[in-house]
Amino acid sequence: MLIIATDRQGEGEVMQRIGQRVGQIAAGLDWLIARLCVVVLVLLVLDVWLGVVVRFVWPLPITWTEELARYLMIWLALLAASCGIARRAHIGVEIVPNLLPAEIRRWLRLLLDIVAFGFFAALVVYGWGFAEKGLARATMIYGISFFVPFLAVPVSAALCCVQLVLVAIRDFAAEEPPLDAAIAGVDQVHEP
Repeated sequence: MLIIATDRQGEGEVMQRIGQRVGQIAAGLDWLIARLCVVVLVLLVLDVWLGVVVRFVWPLPITWTEELARYLMIWLALLAASCGIARRAHIGVEIVPNLLPAEIRRWLRLLLDIVAFGFFAALVVYGWGFAEKGLARATMIYGISFFVPFLAVPVSAALCCVQLVLVAIRDFAAEEPPLDAAIAGVDQVHEP
């Protein structure tokens, strides 16, 4: 009996180490995507600022700022979704899961992660088809294909899928599943 109990403790420690390592990978990916979002945000702010200046301060025939701002904002919002997943910071009702026992909470979170993964996986597939259809159409100002702006959907959804898998493993392998997902993810995310 002592050997079986020791094996179970060993398995738990291995699972916790795996969860910690996967959490570090999720945090590293989150760190990278967050920095990319900052770059896109800076470009967006500069573009909007330039648009205001050339429209109201110093009239110049620059017409591309509005279209660029639209595409940068789409990329920014969709890329940031994977950061929200890594930090478990998306809006959710936590009252019911927090009232459940730890083991049930662990399985409920896993089930919800599987459902979310299915949604984002479908978004990858259909988003890719949508982006391919954009190859035949051109943007109004730039004249480039809509493939690049539309590519934001499948790329971001794929990042969300990766983060969902990593976070699900991290939280499932934890000794105690987190009570509040938003708080639980914050400490781990900032340690790449």
